[in-house]
Amino acid sequence: MSTVAAEITVKLPDGSSKSLNPGATGADLAQAISQGLYRQAVGTFINGELKDLFTPLKSGDTVKILTAEDPISIELLRHSTAHVMAQAVQNLFPQAKIAIGPTIEDGFYYDFEIPDHALSTEDLTKIEEEMKRISQSGQKIVRYQIPDVDKQLGEFKSCGEKFKAELLEEHRNDSPTLYLMKDKEGKVIWNDLCRGPHLSSTNLIKSFKLLKVSGSYWRADEKREHLQRIYATAFWTKKDLDDYLLRLEEAEKRDHRRISKQLDLFSVHEEVGPGLIFWHPNLATVRNVIEDYWRDEHRRRGYQFVFTPHIASEELYRISGHLETYGENMYSPMDIDGQAYRAKPMNCPGHIMIYKSRLHSYRDLPIRLAELGTVYRYERSGVLHGMLRVRGFTQDDSHIFCTPEQLESEITGVLDLIDALMTTFGYTYKAYLSTRPEKSLGTDEEWAMATSALENALKARKLDYGIDEGGGVFYAPKIDIKLFDAIGREWQGPTVQVDLNLPNRFDVSYIGEDGNRHKAIMIHRAVLGSMERFCGGLIEHYAGAFPLWLAPTQIVILPITDRHDRAAIVLNEALEAIGVRTYIDNRSETISYRIREAQMQQVPYMAVIGDKEVEAKQIAVRHRRQGDLGLMSAEQLLAKMKTEIEQRSLG
Repeated sequence: MSTVAAEITVKLPDGSSKSLNPGATGADLAQAISQGLYRQAVGTFINGELKDLFTPLKSGDTVKILTAEDPISIELLRHSTAHVMAQAVQNLFPQAKIAIGPTIEDGFYYDFEIPDHALSTEDLTKIEEEMKRISQSGQKIVRYQIPDVDKQLGEFKSCGEKFKAELLEEHRNDSPTLYLMKDKEGKVIWNDLCRGPHLSSTNLIKSFKLLKVSGSYWRADEKREHLQRIYATAFWTKKDLDDYLLRLEEAEKRDHRRISKQLDLFSVHEEVGPGLIFWHPNLATVRNVIEDYWRDEHRRRGYQFVFTPHIASEELYRISGHLETYGENMYSPMDIDGQAYRAKPMNCPGHIMIYKSRLHSYRDLPIRLAELGTVYRYERSGVLHGMLRVRGFTQDDSHIFCTPEQLESEITGVLDLIDALMTTFGYTYKAYLSTRPEKSLGTDEEWAMATSALENALKARKLDYGIDEGGGVFYAPKIDIKLFDAIGREWQGPTVQVDLNLPNRFDVSYIGEDGNRHKAIMIHRAVLGSMERFCGGLIEHYAGAFPLWLAPTQIVILPITDRHDRAAIVLNEALEAIGVRTYIDNRSETISYRIREAQMQQVPYMAVIGDKEVEAKQIAVRHRRQGDLGLMSAEQLLAKMKTEIEQRSLG
């Protein structure tokens, strides 16, 4: 007697349930809900995981049918478009061997080994055209479980797909899958080793753009094969793609390396080595102003400033655990009198040494130590990027030592400081609470206490925040602040960590009210992060047009002829007397040329002095954005600039 398999029941996002036949897929569920949803469906979200539309469902699954309206569905589109690009490359360059093609923020890339051919801009145009042909052909994208790994390995090796073979061998016990590209007759015309998920058809792939080619290495190992990487992006609509390309164009205009050449801000020298920044006078001025402001704000909040050495005995980093957990990012030891020393990668062990130099009572706490400390970390040359990714940088580091009872209020104080500084620089931001990862140190009680203190501080500040589950570091939960710049890009910003590790390693303690020793709580926090990255980001945020209080030159004085030089000197002296950064441009060039050059150099104000101005004892004032501001007396100009500078106006 035959038996009929029982129906399966799945849960929907609204809390309702749906019964389906055994073996039903996301596509079946979409059709059971409505024909409209079925037509729009592009994938599924099953038990919190992104899946193909034709993934079989199990009873008890929580399932959401995804459409192009769901932000997470863009992953399906981009992952699938990456395979279409790889197919197009191999169609045009049969000798090409494919490596990997993951999605990344705002797009995807694919790595290729193409013997005897360097991809050009013209090649990208041809590849795009071939991708359009493939997309319009309506190929089906079908998931295929590899039944015989050894047989598949043989096939890969026979056609020279060494990278696929290496990956398959590595994942032979992980139920590896191929994705087959089938034509309308069901014939397999291309395949790739991939775990997915993907769209079900190339028909859905319409709006994409290949962006650039760069070099890479297989497995990011400079000793392995050199590959060519194509960066690309894809969106569901042409409008979204066009908007993104406009943002890219604006970002290119704001590239801090490009602006630096125009404004003479910084340089990197091959003779010195990559990732080491030379600050030119203009940007050094900006940095000095920021650091002075940073010190003033910290001083007002009870921080004490310290300095620690750039090198230390290797033993310090053995105690701290950095040698064990961070050794690959540290530079090789140097031998000093038979003792191994290291360039410091972090400032925290040095601050602990200062704290431990004498015994502390609970009455001394909290102790807030702050340092603009230069550290050195190894970064592969391929990831170095102007001022944003470097090997030597100065962090605005601070470590707060406090009692458990003081922890929440200290975190709240840090959040107040973050808000004050970020608002002053014109950034909006969002906070994320990063919780305990799978691998971590410390007890459940310690993690609960630290996480609760961070969350309570966020709530006390009434900050909108997200939860980054498992995103904490191995020794502590943390708050990460993401900054949004003038064109909406997200930047890694301030971070606040409650450390459960180093106080134990170094026995960081204090004498409590009971006369006994207690472990101090240690807060790590950086507000600006590295000065290099922060200033590089500011260049792009302001597109080189620093607000008046930060501008390297705040006003340029432009006497029209030699006979106006004396009036220019008098004004210059008056401006310098109140601390304004000014100079006189009395070159023999025309006044219009000098005005234009001052605007190109992003000088906020220009003071033009000619016969009319001397006679009226006034100055013709221009602003780099607003143009002619009319005539002002010297007193009016000085008062205007003084107010703007003191208020740190962003105008």
